[in-house]
Amino acid sequence: MKPLIGISGSIIIDQGGRFPGYDRAYVNNDYVQSVLRAGGVPFILPVLEDDETVQAQALAMDGLVLSGGQDVNPLLYNEEPLPKQGSPFPERDHSEAILAKEMIRQGKPVFAICRGVQLLNVAHGGSLYQDVSYMEEEPLKHDQYNKPWQESHSITTEPNSVMREQFGEKTITNSFHHQSIKEVAPGFRATAFAADGVIEAIEKEDEEGFVIGVQWHAEMMTAKHERMQQLFNRFVHEVIQVKKF
Repeated sequence: MKPLIGISGSIIIDQGGRFPGYDRAYVNNDYVQSVLRAGGVPFILPVLEDDETVQAQALAMDGLVLSGGQDVNPLLYNEEPLPKQGSPFPERDHSEAILAKEMIRQGKPVFAICRGVQLLNVAHGGSLYQDVSYMEEEPLKHDQYNKPWQESHSITTEPNSVMREQFGEKTITNSFHHQSIKEVAPGFRATAFAADGVIEAIEKEDEEGFVIGVQWHAEMMTAKHERMQQLFNRFVHEVIQVKKF
C-alpha cells in the first residue's frame, strides 16, 4: 500500500478554445510528479464549498500538499486590501483552511507551498505582507521571470528544524511570490529566511505531527535539483510513518 496524498487544486477559466469562460479544476503537474517520485499516490482535491465534503476529503487522505495560487484574502487576517493586493479566491481560502486544520487535527502530515504556506499561516492566526514592498527593509526580487527550476536567491535555515536537516545552513531556491508572512501564527515558528528578512519557511512547533511550509516553489525544482525532491521524499516518509504501512 502506498500513501494517498491530496494536492489542493484550484479553478482555471478557459480564455479560448472551444469553451471560453469554462471553469476547470486543475493543479500544475509538477506537484503530481514530485509526489509520485517520492512514493506517494497523488490525488487532486477540487475546491469545494460544502464543509462536510471538505472534511471527508481530509478523512480520505493520508497527507496533504497545499499548492500555490491566488493571494489570500486580507480580510481573513483583519486587514483591508492595499493597492498591491491581488485578486483573492475566498471559496478556496475557506476550503483549504478546513482541509489544513482537519488534517492537523487528525495528526496527518501537511506540506504547504507558496500560497499554501501563506494560507496555512493565516488559517492558524498569522498575517501577511500584502506585498513585499510594504516591508520596512528593501526587498530582494522575489518574483523571478526565468525558468521555473532556476535558482534565484539564497535562504538561511534555523537550527533544530526540518529545513536545517534537509538543506544545511544555507541553500538556494527559486522565487515566484509577491506576498510573504508578516506575523507567524501561534504554534508555528519561522525556520528559514531570505537575506532581506522574508520568512521562507515555517514549521509547527510541537513534536507531534509533521507540518511544514515553504515560500518557494519546491515542486518546480524537483526534476532538476535532487535536494528539492528529497524534501518531498521526507514528507512522504513522514506520511508513511504515521500511516504505519
